[in-house]
Amino acid sequence: MEKRKQLETPMNRNFNRELMTLVFPIALQNLISATVISADVVMLGMISQSAMSAVSLAGQITFALTLFYMGLSTGAGILTAQYWGKKDLKTIQRVLSISCIFSFCISAFFFSFSVLYPEMLMRIFTNDAELIHYGTRFLQMNSFSYLAMGISQMYLSVIRSMENAKLSAWISSTCLLLNIMFNALCIFVFFPGMPEQAISAVALSTVCARFIELGCCIVHSFTRGSICFQLPMRDGIQRNLLKDFFKYTMPIQGNYIVWGGALTATTAILGHVSSDMVAANSVASVVKNLAIVLCGGIASGGSVLVGKYLGNGEIEKAKQAGNRMNLYALIFGILAGCIILLMKPLVFSIVSLTATAQQYLDGMLYICAYYCIAKSMNATTISGIFTAGGDSKFGFWCDTVVMWGIILPLGYLCAFVWQVPPILLYAVISLDELIKLPVAYIRFRQYKWLNNITRDFAETG
Repeated sequence: MEKRKQLETPMNRNFNRELMTLVFPIALQNLISATVISADVVMLGMISQSAMSAVSLAGQITFALTLFYMGLSTGAGILTAQYWGKKDLKTIQRVLSISCIFSFCISAFFFSFSVLYPEMLMRIFTNDAELIHYGTRFLQMNSFSYLAMGISQMYLSVIRSMENAKLSAWISSTCLLLNIMFNALCIFVFFPGMPEQAISAVALSTVCARFIELGCCIVHSFTRGSICFQLPMRDGIQRNLLKDFFKYTMPIQGNYIVWGGALTATTAILGHVSSDMVAANSVASVVKNLAIVLCGGIASGGSVLVGKYLGNGEIEKAKQAGNRMNLYALIFGILAGCIILLMKPLVFSIVSLTATAQQYLDGMLYICAYYCIAKSMNATTISGIFTAGGDSKFGFWCDTVVMWGIILPLGYLCAFVWQVPPILLYAVISLDELIKLPVAYIRFRQYKWLNNITRDFAETG
């Protein structure tokens, strides 16, 4: 027993060092990404509550598209991390090409719909004429960012899974900070007190930042990158890799669509309850996303290392890494909850809301503080550890049952049949992570996620 402890200690130290090397750049990237969203909300909120709420609702379309990016990038990341464990750069190059083609096709579809039918899309989330008007302006302009965002997100995900999280964070963070600067200029310098013009300008700022991000990715890939953008090959190796890509990506993609679709549906439910609930939820979501950036870093960074260990055949090392990640997820989840409670006075001093919206927000933030603990552990286990080992179907079935079988029916009944108080409604639709927690832990202890999913490709075509 003593000997085992002695053997595990160096492994734990090495794992901690490798994990933190990945976690902090990814967390910084997540933080700046969440800061951009919060900056939009806060700055537009200073102009009018309606402008803030409209952009928040229009952002649900971008959120839906991001779910596809998350599914594709996670699938590409799984394969990249495991082939990175084998140092197989040629196969990683093929993974990047496959993911970019699918990502661009999905982006083009969302772009076309958002440009041609923005008002119809806004009516899904609200029947408030003012919110629809403002949201339509934002959505139509912002849709051009989709054409760049999909390709850059795939590249950043692949290099992050090759343990180059610092570069990924640097590119993404620089462009997101530019976005904040552009937004500030548009809202406070060029169009102060003019909601319509400011909303269009904020959307244009996002478009510019995303194309700058894509430009940085292209320049790096062709100058210093170990992989670069190129069209997919057509041979036997590519067909086998495409099968693997679909096998591990489709359940993840389904999981994100099921989960994100349910979140969008809950937002729509809140949108049809009252505009004050929409405004309060917009701010609560931003605060929650800011608080859990380290949790997301643990899930993303840990999945890279677990995937690398599995791809290199180090099964016991991957198992120990999973156990340690769960411990960190609990600690950072509690920390996130405390941060939310500490941020409350600052939030109320910055954001201008009606008295009713402020009352709603106060209750929502208390609920978010508890929500973050379960969210941190589930994200690390389901989205990080399970997917790294190719156990991607569990998350899909778990979210299908919990979100669509329990939370949404309950939320609908609470809102439109029983007409419960708004804060109780918010508490009900926030129960999903708590319900999933024990189920995910049992699945983790079964260790069905310990799989090496790589192939030994002979580069003969």
